[in-house]
Amino acid sequence: MVEITASLVKELRDKTGAGMMDCKKALAETGGDMEAAGDWLRKSGLLKAAKRAARIAAEGLIGLAVGEHSGVLVEVNSETDFVARNDQFKDFVKSAAKIALVEGCDVEALLDKPMGAASVRQALTDMIAKIGENMSVRRVAALSVEPGIVASYVHNASGAELGKIGVLVALKSAADRDKLAALGKQLAMHIAAASPLALTAEHLSKDVIARERDIQTELVRQSGKPENVHEKMLEGRMRKYFEDVVLLQQVFVIDQETKIAKVIENASKEFGAPVEIDGFVRFQVGEGIDKVTGDFADEVSKMAGH
Repeated sequence: MVEITASLVKELRDKTGAGMMDCKKALAETGGDMEAAGDWLRKSGLLKAAKRAARIAAEGLIGLAVGEHSGVLVEVNSETDFVARNDQFKDFVKSAAKIALVEGCDVEALLDKPMGAASVRQALTDMIAKIGENMSVRRVAALSVEPGIVASYVHNASGAELGKIGVLVALKSAADRDKLAALGKQLAMHIAAASPLALTAEHLSKDVIARERDIQTELVRQSGKPENVHEKMLEGRMRKYFEDVVLLQQVFVIDQETKIAKVIENASKEFGAPVEIDGFVRFQVGEGIDKVTGDFADEVSKMAGH
């Protein structure tokens, strides 16, 4: 039996651009024959997937799945919104979310879980080869709480439990589940719209607070106001910042007047049991990804050699 050495794997990787593990498997399947291994990669769709992996995938969908006391969000990216409307892509995202809910796993672990007759990773690779775009499972997040519920909401929905923005919010309480679910749905809608950074000011990163304080300090300095009022102005500006980005300090988008902290307080009284927001997660497709923009007509012209 031919020994599959690291140098042999590297040589195939350099020739094809496929992943190291895929190259190793291809060589093992073909007895170390470099040419046959390249053909094996092509037949498996892995070579096409590798060539497309460098292309930016910033579109896609957020999939969610919710259980009795838990919920997950999964972001799967594609290059174009057209592919995100493809039924095969939608089915993949929904299935991935359900698997993540049951298995309680991160991205790497999720990719290795079974999906039908193959793994999630293989199903993704096959879809890339068939559809012809780069795609990736970008991130997974989960919440769980007991007693209580995990409520959910998807915005710009393109199907059941699929959308461009996905939110989970965990409500810890022994109150009636139907009442908690109704409140949780409204809070999830608020989070989708208001995009808070943290539950409380204490949950905000110290670096985030320090950066904002530096910005506001400079703005106060440029205001032209007397120096003896600068500190008071800075305190006011930071207080306003926290009201903008901290969930419990935000004004409820449903009624436009009540702070979220007061909404929770009122619900506790109405439901006859304490209610607490135990945590939340908000995913928006493509957030944080540098998207390449360009003129489509110019791109076509370049392809035509002009």
